[in-house]
Amino acid sequence: MADFANRIRTRIAPAILSALGVTFLAAGLLSFTSPVTADSVVTPTSTPIATAVPRPTPSPLVTLPALDSSASPTAAPTIPADRVATRVRIAALKIDLPVIAPPDGGYPPCNVALNFPSPLLGQPGQGRAIYLYAHARTGMFLPMLAASKVSNGAKMKGMVVEVWTSDDQRFLYVITEIKRHVPVTDVFIRPFAAKGEELWLQTSEGVGPQPKLQLVAELLSQEGSDHKSAHPVAKPLNCR
Repeated sequence: MADFANRIRTRIAPAILSALGVTFLAAGLLSFTSPVTADSVVTPTSTPIATAVPRPTPSPLVTLPALDSSASPTAAPTIPADRVATRVRIAALKIDLPVIAPPDGGYPPCNVALNFPSPLLGQPGQGRAIYLYAHARTGMFLPMLAASKVSNGAKMKGMVVEVWTSDDQRFLYVITEIKRHVPVTDVFIRPFAAKGEELWLQTSEGVGPQPKLQLVAELLSQEGSDHKSAHPVAKPLNCR
């Protein structure tokens, strides 16, 4: 008798369980693959009073508007093609100058900052490098040169530079780098290769083709300005 029970436990029972497992598995697969009728309603049998509530179906008359793939939730502001820098100020250094285009040839004038013209450069808000330069003279960029000689200009890092434009905008930049003794042949290597917006300020470290001092600043913000602040009266002076 014990031998018979042992045969049931070790041979017959596993075979039966295996067969049942296959059956259950087949039933499960059928339940996933068989189509389900969406509108079928099961009538309750325990409570005759209860009635099935039909599910609402979308009205065929309701149509959704087509999505415009070209629409943008936040349209980029339009940048005037003729925008140019008109004024630069570093309040912490008491620098405040009108910005003009350089004269055709000739020596850079005094009492103004100049906007270097190049198709590889840009204007504020255009996402490229902006390059402004002026003489290291009183009332111009001389405070930059003086500050650069103390701890390599460390105190200038973090200073805010304001740049106004011809379409009455004010851009704020923060100085992040001070580059001293830059050879004349190298001053445009990085600005021309800039992948984003950078403000570059340059002045001379001496008379003639001497190395240059450059400050690099990153864009902080942009805001509207009154017309008078953005259009200072420029009085360039021939100071050769």
